[in-house]
Amino acid sequence: MVRCPECDTEIDVDEDEVEEGEILSCPECDVELEVTQTHPVHVILISEEDEDDDDEEDGDGKKKEKDEDDDDEELPVVDEEDDDVE
Repeated sequence: MVRCPECDTEIDVDEDEVEEGEILSCPECDVELEVTQTHPVHVILISEEDEDDDDEEDGDGKKKEKDEDDDDEELPVVDEEDDDVE
């Protein structure tokens, strides 16, 4: 038995039936919870911000710091073909 960190609802979880890294949903508030420990079961809240931050990781697994000026605006595509090709 664990409690949802968001709404404090008791969630019936058998430590023999879950694995570390497993994602659970709270039946009351529908937030996603990640199992971080199985004996005893411990869960953490997965926020939407954390998921967005995962998209921002460098190739070395380190998170990039997001600049305030860094927005998701697409840059125009430049056609690299030469118009003067004979």
